[in-house]
Amino acid sequence: MYALVEFKGKQYKAEKGALLKVDLIDAEPGTAINIDTVLLVSGGDAANVKVGSPYISGAKVSATVESHGKDGKIIVFKYKPKKDYRRKQGHRQQYSIIKIGDISA
Repeated sequence: MYALVEFKGKQYKAEKGALLKVDLIDAEPGTAINIDTVLLVSGGDAANVKVGSPYISGAKVSATVESHGKDGKIIVFKYKPKKDYRRKQGHRQQYSIIKIGDISA
């Protein structure tokens, strides 16, 4: 069984026991969260699929915040040729790891 959920503007495939890497959540590790923006729920076979328009009413996915972290550094480099214009900037995106617990439709 799996569900497609929308969380913080992005869509994820949530399966029971899976770890998802999402944008940073303002919650301590060990905190339980509920995601009620469920787009699709599949029961395993093609005949047992529920699709929302846009969300399935009454469906929710429970998850637990496992940890927080930072991705690797990316370099943002801008330049204009022949104009002596160069700008270098680095960025590390923060993320949270959540563990999917139960999917209820």
